[in-house]
Amino acid sequence: MKGPLFYAKILLFGEYGIIKDSKGLAIPFNSYKGALKSATTLTGEALKSNKSLYNFYHYLQGIEIDGVSFDFSSLQADIENGMYFDSSIPQGYGVGSSGALVASIYDKYANNKITVLENLTRDKLLSLKHIFSQMESFFHGKSSGLDPLNSYLSIPILINSKENIEATGIPSQKEGKGAVFLLDSEQIGETEPMVNIFMNKMKNEGFRKMISEEFSAHTDACIEDFLQGNIKSLFHNVKMLSKVVLTNFKPMIPQPFHKVWEKGIQTNDYYLKLCGSGGGGYILGFTEDYDKAKKSLQDYRLELVYRF
Repeated sequence: MKGPLFYAKILLFGEYGIIKDSKGLAIPFNSYKGALKSATTLTGEALKSNKSLYNFYHYLQGIEIDGVSFDFSSLQADIENGMYFDSSIPQGYGVGSSGALVASIYDKYANNKITVLENLTRDKLLSLKHIFSQMESFFHGKSSGLDPLNSYLSIPILINSKENIEATGIPSQKEGKGAVFLLDSEQIGETEPMVNIFMNKMKNEGFRKMISEEFSAHTDACIEDFLQGNIKSLFHNVKMLSKVVLTNFKPMIPQPFHKVWEKGIQTNDYYLKLCGSGGGGYILGFTEDYDKAKKSLQDYRLELVYRF
């Protein structure tokens, strides 16, 4: 048994903001992927995954999710027969490892599932997001459902607000100097503690004001610029966003990268932002000159995502 492939995702813009109803833009990232597989003898990561699937199966059995039911007998039988999720998506890196797993389980075991081939109306997208949110909460404590949605559909998703999401197109890549890249912090990040820090900060009126007046405004502007292909304006807004994040989201930025983050803003060689909830994993970088950024960040492992 080998299921279809489900890819990683990158939230280009909107981390934390989407919890508070501002815009977000997520794109599939095909460098990493996962699929359901089965083996008669399980060891190492496969065994660990199989046990995790068994716990997930019990979790799904214990909750009611509007709009979906599952073929639990098949799911249980497959887990007992050695099913596991074989994935190259790094865990705790902000690129949707649990999202791909959730998408694969929904795809194989959901009854009356909404398929990618249908006309994906806003209602269908919201319904899928709601289902995935409740499924993925098993892994994160609180999930927007966006990672599994992106992995399941494998198309860019524009989040206008919680109740307004749509499939979107992004400008095709060009062979230019500019790039979006991933910077490996070489630390594991955990989503739940980071989200808890954010929620506690949101109790502060000054922080809430900064989110609505600065963070969300720069995020929305970045998304608009990216989708319209306004590259000059995009880099201005990404720089502003990078400054706001460095000032207000320090706990989410791994300590060794505070200076690296600042260096990018001062030199204009690159600008960094959170990739997912932060705390470790990947950091997202934007640069007008990828070669210059690589030189400036020569001590770190970079991975190309998109070319301008």
